[in-house]
Order: sequence, then C-alpha cells, then structure tokens
Amino acid sequence: MKTFFTKPSRLLWIPIGAVVLLFTGAAVSDNDVYFKIKKNFTIFSEVFTEISLRYVDDVDPENLMMHGLEAMLETLDPYTVLIDDNQNQQMDIMTTGKYAGVGLDIGIRQGEFVVISPMEGYSAYRRGVRAGDVITHINEIEVKELTSRDLEGLMYGEPGSEITITVQRYGVDESLHFTLTRERIDVNAVRYFGFLDEDQKLGYISLSQFSQNASEEVRSALVEFKKAGTVEGVILDLRNNPGGLLDEAVGLVDKFIGSDQEVVSIKGRIERNNQAFFTSEPPVFDALPVVVLQNEGSASASEIVAGALQDLDRAVILGQSSFGKGLVQTVKPISYNNALKITTSKYYIPSGRSIQKLEYNHATRNSSSIISDSLRTEFKTRNGRSVFDGIGIEPDIYLTPDDNNPLLIALLQQGHYFRFANQIVAETDTVTWETIEMDVYPRFLTYLNEVDFSYSTKTEQRLEQLIREFEKIETSVSVEEEVQILRNKIDEYKTAQLTREEMTLKRELYKELLHRFVENEYRYPLLLQKDEMIDSARSILFDTDRYNSILSPESRR
Repeated sequence: MKTFFTKPSRLLWIPIGAVVLLFTGAAVSDNDVYFKIKKNFTIFSEVFTEISLRYVDDVDPENLMMHGLEAMLETLDPYTVLIDDNQNQQMDIMTTGKYAGVGLDIGIRQGEFVVISPMEGYSAYRRGVRAGDVITHINEIEVKELTSRDLEGLMYGEPGSEITITVQRYGVDESLHFTLTRERIDVNAVRYFGFLDEDQKLGYISLSQFSQNASEEVRSALVEFKKAGTVEGVILDLRNNPGGLLDEAVGLVDKFIGSDQEVVSIKGRIERNNQAFFTSEPPVFDALPVVVLQNEGSASASEIVAGALQDLDRAVILGQSSFGKGLVQTVKPISYNNALKITTSKYYIPSGRSIQKLEYNHATRNSSSIISDSLRTEFKTRNGRSVFDGIGIEPDIYLTPDDNNPLLIALLQQGHYFRFANQIVAETDTVTWETIEMDVYPRFLTYLNEVDFSYSTKTEQRLEQLIREFEKIETSVSVEEEVQILRNKIDEYKTAQLTREEMTLKRELYKELLHRFVENEYRYPLLLQKDEMIDSARSILFDTDRYNSILSPESRR
C-alpha cells in the first residue's frame, strides 16, 4: 500500500553524516535483547565504577566514559557518532551553511577522510583540491586516528587563518600539499540560474546544496524560464553538491514529474519506521528535456535526485559516477545537551536499487569494502533500461575528468595560476577570453620558464626508481647513455603536453582571473561558456533523436 507524503520529516545529509528526525519507538522482535542490554549494562556500570574509584592512579570518569563510548561506536559505521554540546553547535553551522572553513565537504570511505567536494569559489577549490582526494595530514597532524569531531576541529577556525592539508590522489604517487585560507562561508542553495544562449532556449540551474527552500528556489528558476516562452531544455548542475535535506530532494523531483510518483523509500530494521516518499504537486517542468550534471562530489540527496530522474527516465545523467552514500541517520537527543546520531536505515530509489557503495562489516570503525561486481543486482528503469545498485549513480554518458593529469595537478598544487594572476591584476583592470588567447597565455608560458616550473610524470618517477635499484647491483655495465635517451624522451613529452593541454590551461587562467575582475552575478555565465561538460549537455539537449535514444532500453544494455 502506498504511503502518501505531503510534509516530509527533515532528513539532512551533510559531509560527515546525515541528520534526520524520525520516530524511533518500535517493538523489538528479539525479546532476549532486553535481558542482554540489562546484563551488560550492569557489568559495564560496575567496571566503570570500580575503576573510577579504586584504580591506583586518579582517573577522570568523564574521560574514561568517553573512551568507552567511542570504542563501542568504533564497531559501527562511521556515520554513527555521539554529538556533544559543541558538536551540536557545529551541526547547526553546517545546516545553515555558514561557518569559517576552507570550503571542503568531507566524508569517510574505507577508513579514510575523503573530499566529497570542494566548494566552488573558496580556498580549497581555488588551490586545486579535488573530489576524491584522501586527506592524510592537517598541519602535519596525521588524521588516520582522528575522529570526525577531531577533524572538524582542525578544519574550522578564525577567518584569515591558514592550514596546510596533505592529500593522496588516485593515480598520483606522491602526496600533494595545499596551504589553504579559512574564509567565512555562506553557501546559497541555487548558486546561479539563467539562460545559456541569447535565444533563451537553454536554461541552466546550479544547485550547491539541498538546504531549506532549495526546491522552491529551483521552482522559481523554472518559472522564470517558462515565462520567457522559448525554453527548450534545462541543465540541472549537481556537481560537487554534497546533499542536504531529503524533503528538498523529493520536492525538487516534484518539479519535473507528475504527482503520485515514488521518489525514494527508507527501509531499516524497525519495519514501522519504513516509509516511501512520493511527489505530491503538479510539475512545473514536466515535458521538456532535462540533463543532470554530476561528478564524484555529488552525494546523498544529490544522488536521490539524479537516481530518481534516471529511474523514471525523466533526465539524462551526464558526468562521472556519484559518491555512493545510501545510509540514513537519525538524531536522537540524550541527556546533558548531547545527541546520538545513529544509522537507522537505507534509502532506495524508484527502481528498487540502493546507491550505497560500501559495505561495513562492523569489526572496527570504517572496516568496509566496495561492493563487488558479483554482488551487484540489476534493476530496470521505467522504460526498461538496465541499471545496477552498489556504486552510486552511474551516468548515462560518462565524461572522463582530467584531475589525474600531472601537469594540471602541479600547476594548481604549486599555485602558479594564483601567483601569475597576481601579476596580471597589478597591470590591468579587465580580462576577456580574447586577451587570454592573444596576450595572457603567452605571458603565462614565459612566466613558467622564469620560475623554472617543473613537475614529475609517472614514467619519470618509475625511471628514477629503476635507476636507484640498478645502482644497488654490483655490475660493470653502464646504462647511463640509455637513461639519458629516456630522459630526453620524457622531456619531449612534457614539452608537448603543454601544447596538448593549451585549452585547459587557458580555461584555468580565465577562471582565476574572472574571480579577480568580475563580480559573482556576472562571472558565472562567463565561466559556463568555457565549461566542457556544459558543451556536452548542450549538444544532447539540442539533438532530440539522441536524447530520446539515450532514454531508450537499448541505451544501457
């Protein structure tokens, strides 16, 4: 039987866990569990009391108890945590999107702190931190043994203060170091909306998070598009959107499909708390084509929207596979202004699939593994296309990111765009794409020569490793000439790489300089003109036959 839903509970996904307010009282099927709780609580209480009062050295009972609680939670998933009074305050900050940080949304994957997404326009984004980067150190403090609470304490601070983070990036052997500046962060739900062409045929909405009223902000944008009377399609940009309130995700899907359509369901151990969430209002934009943009930084509520629109064959999903968080947390207030945030269920999108990417074995915190291909189940969209669970949302059209290119990584990591832009700002008061091509980019190449810019490729690193290994061997054979030939070849490749990546480098320079010269409301349309993923989405929306063929059953077999 369907459960119709008009005013959803406030379900919130944030980078290090999700807050939901749900009724949790229910009968437990195993009656013996109450005896086990009483028995073990009594044992724990007696041990705690004896140690606190009789141990040879003074023991802080509060500290002792906190260690015990944390050890207990260590056996569960990383999103089940105790929230003290200070953490409650930090959670309020995250809910409103206002705090002093470096602009990073962080989650936990396989026991590691992983960047879900850098917030566009803030320090981490500008310096080149990318979704998927694994944080290993903050200010030279190893984060491996830290809790989420400890990590937050290191990340937040006074505006203007600096921190240094060290990350590992997939495909890059060496650690990357970034010096970031804390800033006052105030993230709006709809970052920007507008038409991408003079004919006003293609609407664009960038949604940064699913905060309060996000779906209504999207509604307002869609209404504006329809007023023009010329719109033929919409791009919904969920890249680097870490999620937010579930009811806002349901409300957003509501704008694109008819009422009485299931968007997501929640299923957990306590059956009476299971619930399905349906659209309930007439759609604003129910006929014209939609393309959703996503990447590895699109998580949780973003995945619900993309997954629901994919399962209902209402939109083409373009980009990379999403983050893969399909766990729901409930926040239960407890004594002394504390709260327990506990994973209570999983959510499932219309085809019946879960987007959760990791399985937790509950041996120790973060003991997890990526769900293997053999355990993934096939599901069908409304049109009969094949989709699979256990990996987040896979796009209909996959576009390869360039985040693993060592040249581009080095330029961002070493801050050369930033430093060069400082020179340009001192000499001029405007910038255009034409000036980038004709003047700025040639000067940038000269700048790189002047600062003796260098970077190391994977081949170069492996060659140096082989040389070190060869030197350990006692032999009279000389390979110096062969090594020099290889080094020359590598230098030729690196020189050619600058030519191959010319357009990407120009785009990065353009973005850096626009942040210096152009105010937010005027900057975004200019940035979108040089966005490769936007170009791909545009071509799909203006090609009706291709759009329809992607949503046909044959397109995903």
